[in-house]
Amino acid sequence: MGLPMVRRLLAAGYRIRAYDRASASVDALAGHLAGSDTDSGVAADAAATARGADAVVLMLPDSDVVEAVMHDDGLLAAAAPGTIVVDMGSSRPLSTRALAERAAARGVGLVDAPVSGGVKGAVDGTLTVMAGGEPGDFDRVRPILETVGRRVLHLGPAGAGHALKALNNLMSATHLLLTSEAMLAGQRFGLDPAVMLEAVNGSSGRSGSTERKWPDYVLPGTFDSGFGLRLMLKDMRIAVDLAEATGVEPRLGRAATDLWADAADHLPPAADHTEIVTRLRQLLEDHRD
Repeated sequence: MGLPMVRRLLAAGYRIRAYDRASASVDALAGHLAGSDTDSGVAADAAATARGADAVVLMLPDSDVVEAVMHDDGLLAAAAPGTIVVDMGSSRPLSTRALAERAAARGVGLVDAPVSGGVKGAVDGTLTVMAGGEPGDFDRVRPILETVGRRVLHLGPAGAGHALKALNNLMSATHLLLTSEAMLAGQRFGLDPAVMLEAVNGSSGRSGSTERKWPDYVLPGTFDSGFGLRLMLKDMRIAVDLAEATGVEPRLGRAATDLWADAADHLPPAADHTEIVTRLRQLLEDHRD
């Protein structure tokens, strides 16, 4: 997700100092930054991205990594008062609130701004951005967010964006699971999956899973949406915990999370989230045996 965002920001004229621990990502970044007209480049480490920056954008997998980068890697200490840190990954809402308080004590703002729309949305600049944070901080970074997203929404204080992102992914994962069960049942009955999708997408059963995930990643067998199965499971667990903390009993959400956890136990570590279908097919084969 980070690389296509960098491309869009460069095209909009932003000066960028980028960093990634993964050498392959650094090499890809270096190629794009070197060819820009904005005096951009690759930073030596995470802290160096913050020195002298008006805003620091993080695209990291979870709260633990965000905390490590902010504290252990020295990013927060390197950020001058008035800097805004924008966490665009999926993190725990309560952890985000606590981090925002620690950042505020140093005069640094924190906006959580997770996105939905996948790698394709990042490439096209059509992401939905769900933001939380102080209104003034959000207003300052809104132009950045509108460079990578088509729909940019301020939802409330710090943690609000991460809360909705997790709830959204619980819904998305449950849609995909049920869609996959229904599609496999239809195929075993003898229905053409492409025709099934055409009918459903003109009917009340349609969802992002029938409109994009099954046609784009499952039917072709590529399973390359760019979002990992275990990242989806992480977000589902955050959402279930959040529901329970608010007094909501997430019976369907918990059941769906258990089924995704089973898939995580049986599929390769790098499995794409659309490969949930692969686990369902495995279970069908096991039942047949």
